[in-house]
Amino acid sequence: MSQMLHDRLIITGITVLTCLVVAGVAWALLRLVRKASIRYQVIIAVFAPVLAVAGTVVINVRYMFLSAHDSGVIILALIVSLVLAAALGLLVARRIVVGATHVGAGITDLAPGTPRRPAAAGDTALPAELAGVMAELDSTRIRLAEARERAQAAQYARQQLVRHLSHDLRTPLSGLRAMAEALEDGMVTDVGLAMRQIRATVGRMDSLVGDLFELSRVQGGPPDREHKLLSVRELIIDLVDEVETVAERESVTLRVDVPQDDRLAISGDADDLVRALGNLVTNAVRHTGPGGMVAITAGRGPGGDVGVAVADGCGGIPEPDLSRVFDAGWRGDQSRTGADGAGLGLAIARGVVESHQGRIAVRNTDDGCRFDVELPASGRSAG
Repeated sequence: MSQMLHDRLIITGITVLTCLVVAGVAWALLRLVRKASIRYQVIIAVFAPVLAVAGTVVINVRYMFLSAHDSGVIILALIVSLVLAAALGLLVARRIVVGATHVGAGITDLAPGTPRRPAAAGDTALPAELAGVMAELDSTRIRLAEARERAQAAQYARQQLVRHLSHDLRTPLSGLRAMAEALEDGMVTDVGLAMRQIRATVGRMDSLVGDLFELSRVQGGPPDREHKLLSVRELIIDLVDEVETVAERESVTLRVDVPQDDRLAISGDADDLVRALGNLVTNAVRHTGPGGMVAITAGRGPGGDVGVAVADGCGGIPEPDLSRVFDAGWRGDQSRTGADGAGLGLAIARGVVESHQGRIAVRNTDDGCRFDVELPASGRSAG
């Protein structure tokens, strides 16, 4: 009995010592190759347990003086196990390396101007974790491409805005300079008329600068004015009274359809909303030919939000331009923009609506176009 216990203790000691030696060697090798390819680390991690078992068995077989036949069987089994471990370790290491290579290529593809890498035949065989990373990289690539397109469009819009505004300011400034020189040289006979022309030119320039300031304010971040409870129905009625004179001068009929039993209450800034809706209505009147009609309707949607629609008879906007009408500085043809238009009115309208957590859109109709504004009801935000 004591002999069996003695043998067990020896076998246990040999096993523990052999495993510790193999573990120490494996740890040292892993430290050496920690900056090398991951395939070497996988191979070491796979081989270490198998070598520990092999070393333990070989030493214990020698110690127990097994027969040559039994020792040969055990050694053969160990050799087969080592070959199998090597093959499986190399296969797993290769798959990890290939997957890491694909992930690296996917990250490289995120750089601007890099053509998208065609999917390789082995992509579908990637491990689940790496396949998930590749899917996320593809999604990120799409989002980055869209963001770059929006940034380029915004940059182009700013360049166009600066170009148009430079022209719009240079022309009246040149006129003011010429008028001032004429007054200085005494070449103007009707000084009163000249002063009225100067005043009108300065007024147009002041209006343009005011539009620029308003655009920068509504697009600059959170609203800087306190929102109060107000009635959209009353805003529309007051606005129509102001625009009625312009409509009559242009021989355009204004049709207003607002509910009489609902104030259409929202939380907002009255001055900003009057300016935004006023830009839509005055644009509609200016672009509708004599004898035409501009329809202004308002009401509540199914979710309680307040909707305002302005439909004109301008003949429509070219489809490629529909997505650009709210860009600052955008100008369509002369019939849409007007001689003095700076391309800021619709951009200001969008900025005001979005600062109220609302939405604005445009679409063509049979004889013109229609602008739809949706504002969240008082106490809630639009989704």
